[in-house]
Amino acid sequence: MRIAVIGGGGREHAIVKKIKENSDVAELYALPGNGGIADDAVCVPIATTDIDGIVRFAREKSLDYVIVAPDDPLVLGAVNALEAAGIPCFGPSKAAARIEGSKVFSKAFMRKYCIPTAAYQSFSDMDAALEYVRAAKKPLWVKADGLALGKGAVYCETSEDAEATITAMMQDGAFGESGHNVVVEEHMEGPEVSLLALTDGETIVPFPPAMDHKRALDNDQGLNTGGMGAIAPSPLYTPEIAERCMREILLPTIRGMKSEGAPFKGCLFTGLMLTPDGPKVIEYNCRFGDPETQVVLALLKTDLLTAMRAVTDGRLNQTAVEFTDGAAACVIAASGGYPQHYEKGCEITFGDTSSATLHHAGTKREGEKLVTSGGRVIGATATGNDLRAALEKAYRAVEQIHFDGVTYRRDIGARILKGE
Repeated sequence: MRIAVIGGGGREHAIVKKIKENSDVAELYALPGNGGIADDAVCVPIATTDIDGIVRFAREKSLDYVIVAPDDPLVLGAVNALEAAGIPCFGPSKAAARIEGSKVFSKAFMRKYCIPTAAYQSFSDMDAALEYVRAAKKPLWVKADGLALGKGAVYCETSEDAEATITAMMQDGAFGESGHNVVVEEHMEGPEVSLLALTDGETIVPFPPAMDHKRALDNDQGLNTGGMGAIAPSPLYTPEIAERCMREILLPTIRGMKSEGAPFKGCLFTGLMLTPDGPKVIEYNCRFGDPETQVVLALLKTDLLTAMRAVTDGRLNQTAVEFTDGAAACVIAASGGYPQHYEKGCEITFGDTSSATLHHAGTKREGEKLVTSGGRVIGATATGNDLRAALEKAYRAVEQIHFDGVTYRRDIGARILKGE
């Protein structure tokens, strides 16, 4: 089979490595890929948002299957374009991807189908939004309607914070068209869980629950990032909570999307808050998360390509998807200064990283050298009989990743180990 994976981050590297395990894969491409993915697939310099270019390449290479991993091409309709060209692919349609592409849509969808989430109001008029936040209970969240590179949700402790954020989004164009409409949401309390699930629009198969670590610094300090590490499974997501989430959240979501005329087929990511009132949805993503993908795929025993094709073909109920026991942990080696200003082009060298699998995110090749090209550079992912063993191996490897300014959190999974 000739396969292509769209994307060029750590998530895509994890997917590429799992797809590569299938002996039927004869040719494997990554568009655009990165310096590490180049060791596992042929990287082709086509941007993830170049839908015409992706379809053209798929036709030229007579690809048998395309996996669309990032949010941007899904929201732009990459799956629709590929299917129109007769190329089977993994991922939701443009209409189904609205569940991530528009927070206004997703919040209204949850309200319509009685899916538990934070109370909210949406606004297209800035003056109305400003008037609302002045009177609303604080703290609260202001969220840009559209995609914003993971930076569109802003925590506001005061009216002044909320007013400044709304002005930046709706008047100053901080996120372009994505901020023309905003959602103002109540603040929820509780631990977070990332729940990824395969679904063909009828059957739902959840992955082990994961826990992301968003803040840049130890003890959950510093700015929000794309994710500094993750663990799976989260012990906070008990069988009782899992049953409740399936009944109150996952099944109503899939059934609701079908009722909306936009059946969801692909990987549904549900960000959950385990509140004192029960689990509630923080947000949906229409694709695999990053770095959660690295840890959940590390625990996947079933062949990934087989499972994905079952999703595409609508026969997930006929496919056994199994996971290994134990735990997985991922620790991200990042550029100093991330998520704000950081240097690129730093040469990367390695010691003995054999205790973990390395997933490249922000790397590229410059001749014989491997250099940094992003904020999150490489993730070290390891498995073990328990979380402590997995973390020990992941940290042993990340300590052997060297480049100027390298930084990483030293407390991934620490709160779980302490029983907090």
